Parts: sequence; structure tokens; C-alpha cells
Amino acid sequence: MRLDHPNVCGILAFGQATGLPYLVMPFLEGETLSRRETRHGPMPQVLGVGLLRQLCLGLQHAHEAGVLHRDLKPENVMLVPGAHPGMERAVVMDFGLAKESLVGPEIMKLTATGIVLGTPEFMSPEQIRGKPLDSRSDVFALGVLAFELLTGRLPFEGNTAQETMLAHLTGQPLRLRQANPKLSAPLERVVAQAIAHKPEHRFHSMLDFEEALGTVNGER
Repeated sequence: MRLDHPNVCGILAFGQATGLPYLVMPFLEGETLSRRETRHGPMPQVLGVGLLRQLCLGLQHAHEAGVLHRDLKPENVMLVPGAHPGMERAVVMDFGLAKESLVGPEIMKLTATGIVLGTPEFMSPEQIRGKPLDSRSDVFALGVLAFELLTGRLPFEGNTAQETMLAHLTGQPLRLRQANPKLSAPLERVVAQAIAHKPEHRFHSMLDFEEALGTVNGER
């Protein structure tokens, strides 16, 4: 409920009714990113990078408040009308697996050892292993989301959830321009850094990720 940012869907209230917990969130009129991808396919670079930068800023706000999302995926992003005609605002939804950092920068896993929560296609290797998480795990997930947004494919693929998780742990990701040759080499390097296997090789923060994205279209 502390989160207050145009690129984050916050929580207005919560409680229990007839024994069932509930959350009250603002009503957003638009469509999910997954729906947009289904209808139109991969986004052009300029448009996709602009939306990704918005997501970076929203997630940076959450991280500064000590909250990790832990389940970033296209179904959890809404595209709504922006402040000006023809513009869109990307909003991070559903912090259902989020956990607050009460002590230090690292977020301990939510569940008992051996139990993994999240969406396999977007989970970082350390989340799959049940290791302590920090902001770089969300960076990884947003990097995978970026890959799919721009190419219509995933960098790590498998026929089952288990195969997908194994690919995250042991496989080499598909290169961005293999999946979509129309994209630029600088953008390929940025996405590759975001989905690096080791957290220390990724962007340290969402702000670093956003700043790198700002250079690929000549904006910085």
C-alpha cells in the first residue's frame, strides 16, 4: 500500500470477507501486455523500448520501498491510455508473490526449502534454486519479458516447466537478433546483460537497466 507510482498498480485496501482474503486495486481500462502480444505480435523497437523503460521506473520505485515483484510476466503488465493522445502507460500489476525486505537488501524466499513459486519462463536461476533474491532477480525477469515483447519468442525454451527451468539453469539463451534481425546490436547487448546467468553480471538495479535502454534508440 506504500507504493505510489504511475507505472505500478498499488493496493487501496485489503481485508477478509466470509473468511476469504481480498485486495482492492484501482480499475485500469486497457489490456494486458500478453493480450497485445497475441493480437499484434512483436513490438517495434522504439515502442517496445519505451514501454520497457516505464516498467523499469515502476519496479525501481517498488525496489526502493523494499518490495520485489518475483512474478513479472506479460499477464502482469497492463497497457492503459497515457497522458497524451496516442501514448500508452505500462503498469506493473499483481504483486501476489511480492515480499518485503525487512532486513538488508536481500529478499529471502517466501516458501520452505524445495518449494518454488513463480512462472518458470521468467524465473531467474537463483529463484529456481530457492536462493535469496534481490533486485537483480526482477531484472532477469524483465529481461526475459523484453525478449518476448520484441521477438515473440523466449530466450530459454522447453516443452515442459521442468525443461524450461533446466534451460534457465544450464542452457545458453537465444540471441535477440537471431529471433528478430530487425533489432539493433546495442539493444541485443542490453537484453543479454539483463538475462545473464549470474546476478553479478546483470544490471545492478532497474535504474541501471532503464538508463541502458535509453541509449539504444539514441535518446541518451
